[in-house]
Amino acid sequence: MTKIGILTGGGDCPGLNPVIRAVVRKGINEGYQIIGIKNGWKGLIENDAMPLDLSTVSGILPKGGTILGTSRTNPYKKQEDLMRLQDNYKKIGLDALIAVGGEDTLGVAAKLIKEGITNIVGVPKTIDNDLSCTDYTFGFDTAVNIATECIDRLHTTAESHHRIIVVEVMGRHAGWIAVESGIAGGADIILIPEIPIDIEEVCNLIQKRHRRGKTFSIVVVAEGAHFKEGTAVLQEQKLDEFGHVRLGGIGEQLAKEIEKRTGYETRVSVLGHIQRGGTPSAFDRILGTRFGVKAVELVKDKKFGRMVALVGNKIIDVPIEDAVKALKTVDMELYEIAKVFFG
Repeated sequence: MTKIGILTGGGDCPGLNPVIRAVVRKGINEGYQIIGIKNGWKGLIENDAMPLDLSTVSGILPKGGTILGTSRTNPYKKQEDLMRLQDNYKKIGLDALIAVGGEDTLGVAAKLIKEGITNIVGVPKTIDNDLSCTDYTFGFDTAVNIATECIDRLHTTAESHHRIIVVEVMGRHAGWIAVESGIAGGADIILIPEIPIDIEEVCNLIQKRHRRGKTFSIVVVAEGAHFKEGTAVLQEQKLDEFGHVRLGGIGEQLAKEIEKRTGYETRVSVLGHIQRGGTPSAFDRILGTRFGVKAVELVKDKKFGRMVALVGNKIIDVPIEDAVKALKTVDMELYEIAKVFFG
């Protein structure tokens, strides 16, 4: 019997469980045995796996997170970890592996394919929606909806207290969440990593609003945004296994500068991991389901080294290597639409 492994790596997000459920259901329908690898690549390094059947995935469609667990483990940090991963792949007896993750998880998959573990299929997952070759990744829609709801709530308190409120959302290198939640939530200014912050322009826009009688403003800023004269703001210098720093704090710095330069009372709301948690939206449940089914079809057709992707409304497949070559940054046409409503 064909044995397919599935792992979820990197940051969690709503929609992972719908992918797992779809892989199990479609796989069993095809006569395959499905093995869940726990905690991303760490599970293959430690030979930590479990069989998945229909009872295992029953009821998980509306649940956030991942029943398999996840980690940011990079098997290429230590040669012995890479060797253990390769050995355990054989010990478990996998005929194929479905890797669900973002640039880091799928980057590892691309390397493994080049080094001999070729029977890998990728499923794109990143809350930031910054993977190339796919229009959307699941989890992003839920995050935008959560951020939009939070912005809606902050509008009322900002207006009541005549305050500026800075809302810091996720977005390490790409400002997709900031732009889409900002447009949907009626933000007055949106700041993204792709365009360095001009603090003078920000303050001018806020003062312009005050001159026309608006005594409050909502400023949405992505965590990876930075001032023209500086770099991204870090929570700490320590790097994760893929060389990433922990971002966070740009909202606080921005609020201090706005209050200092305008004299208007300014507060900060950092949404953080709230954006990652909870029930996936209908869109993310459907997209995750479609991705999972397509991933099994790629295994069946022996189209390895490919990643499922959404282009228009069609689920297609693309080379994993192409998907991780470069990040997909914000469409500047969309940002220009957002700017119509600044100030």
